[in-house]
Amino acid sequence: MPKATWNGVTIADSNDTVVVEGNHYFPIGAIDPALLKPSSTTTVCGWKGTANYYTLAAGGAENKDAAWYYAEPKDAAKEIKGRVAFWKGVKVA
Repeated sequence: MPKATWNGVTIADSNDTVVVEGNHYFPIGAIDPALLKPSSTTTVCGWKGTANYYTLAAGGAENKDAAWYYAEPKDAAKEIKGRVAFWKGVKVA
C-alpha cells in the first residue's frame, strides 16, 4: 500500500492511488486535513491544467508547497481530480 511520509509523520496511506508521471496521487480523503495548509502558489501544466499547492505542517515543521493538486484538471487528466501528490522530500513507498 503506498504511503507518503515526511518529518516522521504519515501524511497519506491508501491502496487507491493514481500514478501519473511517476507521482502517486492520493485521494484527498486519505490525508488528515490538519496537515495541509493552503498556499497561494499555482503552476500550469499543458495537459493537466493549473496546479494548486499545500504547505505540509507535520512534526512541528512546515514544508512549503510540498503537495499539489488539480482542482479542475483538463479532460486528459480527469482521473487525478480530488487527489493530491507530493514532492520536496516527502517519501512515497
